[in-house]
Amino acid sequence: MKTGNREEYAEEVLKKTGAQIVVDALVQEGVDVVFGYPGGVVIPIFDVLYDTKELTFVLTRHEQGAAHAADGYARATGRVGVCIATSGPGAVNIMTGVATAYLDSIPMVAITGQVASPLLGTDAFQEADVVGISRPITKHNFLVKNVNDLPVVLKQAFHIARTGRPGPVLVDVPIDVARGIVDKYEYPSSVSIRSYKPTVNGHPKQIEKVAELIAKSERPLIYAGGGCIASGCHEELRKLAETTNIPVTVTFMGLGCFPAEHPLFIGMPGMHGAKCANYTLQNCDLIVSVGARFDDRVTGFVEKFAPNASIIHIDIDPASVSKIMKVDIPVVGDAKNILTALNKKIKPRPADAWNEKVMGWKGAKLFTYQPSDTEIKPQSVIETLYDITKGDAVVCTEVGQHQMWTAQYYKFKKPRSLVSSGGLGTMGFGLPAAMGAALTNPGVPVFDIAGDGSIQMNIQELATISINKIPVKVVILNNSYLGMVRQWQQLFYNKRYSATCLRHSIKCPECKGPQECEKKYIPDFVALSESYGIPAFRTDKPSEVTEILRKGIEIDGPCVMEFIVSAEENVFPMVPAGKPIDEILEES
Repeated sequence: MKTGNREEYAEEVLKKTGAQIVVDALVQEGVDVVFGYPGGVVIPIFDVLYDTKELTFVLTRHEQGAAHAADGYARATGRVGVCIATSGPGAVNIMTGVATAYLDSIPMVAITGQVASPLLGTDAFQEADVVGISRPITKHNFLVKNVNDLPVVLKQAFHIARTGRPGPVLVDVPIDVARGIVDKYEYPSSVSIRSYKPTVNGHPKQIEKVAELIAKSERPLIYAGGGCIASGCHEELRKLAETTNIPVTVTFMGLGCFPAEHPLFIGMPGMHGAKCANYTLQNCDLIVSVGARFDDRVTGFVEKFAPNASIIHIDIDPASVSKIMKVDIPVVGDAKNILTALNKKIKPRPADAWNEKVMGWKGAKLFTYQPSDTEIKPQSVIETLYDITKGDAVVCTEVGQHQMWTAQYYKFKKPRSLVSSGGLGTMGFGLPAAMGAALTNPGVPVFDIAGDGSIQMNIQELATISINKIPVKVVILNNSYLGMVRQWQQLFYNKRYSATCLRHSIKCPECKGPQECEKKYIPDFVALSESYGIPAFRTDKPSEVTEILRKGIEIDGPCVMEFIVSAEENVFPMVPAGKPIDEILEES
């Protein structure tokens, strides 16, 4: 009788509902934080979360905030970020966050609820074709119609998200599947997908060719991108550069993979990149591209990009090779593995006339601006923040001028210290992403550098950081404009500031500029922050920048620091869209 009871008990233990399987899979995959928002069809999953001690659930104030928070968590750790949303509007609301992760190759698993399987295609309440909507913006997606398929699907989702070129995977779970029961549940220990076998080791003969071409080159350049962050190859990259004395330019997504204060670092290339990096790209005879995809913001007019250079392209995604630039030597595989093998074959190269020429372009500073004693220059806030933190912080950004100033003036010295939306350029990304980064970096200062426009896209997440005491320090550079669009209107549209002043709907007939406008502080970020229970400070005096930053950093918990900055300051250098990257506009 006892034996029978034991067998019956064992069978009961093996029985799991779909909701229990979802949560157990998260635990088995090592997830410790989940972001999301509940709704009708995901109640079974949230009911299981209620008793799950292994996971911390963070209730955001919008599903988009949940997706960005999961993304920020993933960027700061290299682990898979997870978000949960309900069906219909909940699932659709996370799509901007999923697309953001997709364009930047960020590992994420998004779990969405769905109406019951028999109702699919009937226009049921809060039904949306989430699989169809997300197909172009996910690495892969699943609609689970049978609860018995759920364990394998979840294992596959995490495997696909974190391997090869990382990316978001969506799993759509109808409520009948969440309520369904698997009689003999066992989470898979491994998974094999016949059609998905990423190459991780570069071909030895191709690596040999790379070493030979580097040895023959007279004007080489290393062009490193976000793939270096994903693969964790920063040490191997540094060894390659130092052994060969090759200058290094790093894309926006790659900032931090090579120390910004290293003598061989020549800045970020492209539209708002360093002149030195752009000139070096245009004059080199060899580009060693590692984990970069030749984005249009880097190449400018493709036909005139790096006209004299042979190209080596090291990338884990074969679809990225020769997609934009014709490549001479492709090496497909994980960058860390390939650089490890390459470093065993390369020969030391002394600094020479090429290095001297490049350093001449570099000069004393990669970027400069005109300082002021009467108004705060936004660049000075970023410089001061770096001087205070010495680069020992995680810096998240929204999207706009402040994002580019951060890339230019904050000297990132280690990987995963910049968290920002690159490919999609998503306004509203920074604040929720900073939440995700802060929750996984206890003791490390985490900042969200924001514009007064972008911060309002997901400003409701101030409630989340306040309630959960997440120590995000928000630095708002307030110029009363949608600054990047206004800059283009100034330079290319005869200063017709249509719908870019944040104090008016289209334009004010008698506009004298934000500094003279009677409509001040809309919103009042200090009062708004304090209404959420978050300390806040504001200044428009250059002499108070350091004091305000130090005061905010010293606060135990979240804080908002608002700086009223020069209203019409522009981001320079700038390469106009569609122009070669050595045709550079500078501040007049």
